[in-house]
Amino acid sequence: MTDVRVTYDKTVNAAYVYRTEPQARVKSARMYPCDPVDVDGVINLDFDEQGRLIGIEVLAASSKLPEYLLQSAERLDTEGA
Repeated sequence: MTDVRVTYDKTVNAAYVYRTEPQARVKSARMYPCDPVDVDGVINLDFDEQGRLIGIEVLAASSKLPEYLLQSAERLDTEGA
């Protein structure tokens, strides 16, 4: 089982799920927005230059992700940071 890094900003209710090594600094080369109607929200997929999925941005995260994941996420807002 690999570690997954998740960051969460409760102020804007946005989370980011990293699909790279936690210490890696991979830059996004392309972003694919999922259809907001199909997913009932805004979810963006980030890909590197080789076309590999490197991260998932989730807006309205509290309604899209499990509570335990948000509670264990690295906090980016001042509350809980």
